[in-house]
Amino acid sequence: MLHATDPARETDGTLPSASRRLPFVPSHVREKYLLAALLALVMVALFAPALPASAWPIPHYVDTRNWLGLPNIGDVLSNLAFLAMGVWGLTLRARNDALVGANCLFVGLILTCAGSTIYHLDPEAPQRLVADRLGMAVAFAGFLGIAAAERVSLRAGRVVMLLMVVAGPLAAWVARENLMPWVAVQFGGMALAVGLALTRPRPGAVGVPLGGVIFFYVLAKLFELGDATVFEATGHIVSGHTLKHLAAALAAWPVIRALRSTGRAPFPH
Repeated sequence: MLHATDPARETDGTLPSASRRLPFVPSHVREKYLLAALLALVMVALFAPALPASAWPIPHYVDTRNWLGLPNIGDVLSNLAFLAMGVWGLTLRARNDALVGANCLFVGLILTCAGSTIYHLDPEAPQRLVADRLGMAVAFAGFLGIAAAERVSLRAGRVVMLLMVVAGPLAAWVARENLMPWVAVQFGGMALAVGLALTRPRPGAVGVPLGGVIFFYVLAKLFELGDATVFEATGHIVSGHTLKHLAAALAAWPVIRALRSTGRAPFPH
């Protein structure tokens, strides 16, 4: 039995003070809690009252500058950050197979680059939101798989990843008419990730700082909400939505850093 104050398992630095106060819970018990949480999210997605897509107004992004014929250049080019982090992660992952869900996360980032670029070239076309959300759903499935593998068990990580790879794109597709499944996937899934971040790492975990990933996710949401405010504050140099893309891409950095620090296959400088 791992004692609550055992420093040897404080491997990832994620919310360490909260982790020390929580007792160690065996993996099979954690799997039961995780299953209950997933079932609750499924019930919300399937049986909660429908939320019409019209309830989510079409956003109007403040930075509409063109460059070399490309519209909305800031929000378009900033998607390259997703591509860079995804390719870097896949290159590193090829040298280190220690982390369940990492491939899904990095592939999802590359798909997010493609989907978000398609969307921001013409954000007034609501049907393009599907392409934007599909990549996000795959990346999010990878992150939740990582979180479950780090905090519960490798088996749980694989199951959660596969479940979300199916449920996320389906929710993105259904969101054309009913937003409730997408809300359950995005916000319910993030609530699940926060709960996992507050749980002690399982024995043998790689040591991904889940709190770091969540921090960049929250930062991205704040930039998104402050699109016009940031644009004005920076003298129309950069918008909040452009910074949202950069912050969201940086959410992969804690995962990449953990993979690099395992020492199994050092990544060349």
